[in-house]
Amino acid sequence: MAEFIFTIILMVCLGAVLYLVVQALPRIEEAPSDDRGFFDRWAHSEIPEKIDNAVNTFLLKFLRKVKVFILKIDNALAKHLQKIKPEENKRPAIDFKEISGQNKEGPESEKLLDK
Repeated sequence: MAEFIFTIILMVCLGAVLYLVVQALPRIEEAPSDDRGFFDRWAHSEIPEKIDNAVNTFLLKFLRKVKVFILKIDNALAKHLQKIKPEENKRPAIDFKEISGQNKEGPESEKLLDK
């Protein structure tokens, strides 16, 4: 509960400071400055926006081509790995019924076991 009260007091104080700053803003005069530097004029022109659009377009096209190139490499590596992959020796499944003597043939399997 104490944290809540302290938080409310903090917010009221911040609101009071903000109110005082807003009241003081109209008194501040902005001096017109005709002597702007090169970088200030450049920053407020349309050139940075045009450069940004050109860079974004270039990056979009470039990254798409890089993505296609990487996918082609991935496909080539997958095909190469498939070629050199050792083939598994497929052994027939173990027939446990035959081992235990519970074959479908019945008596014939018993004859083989007697031998």
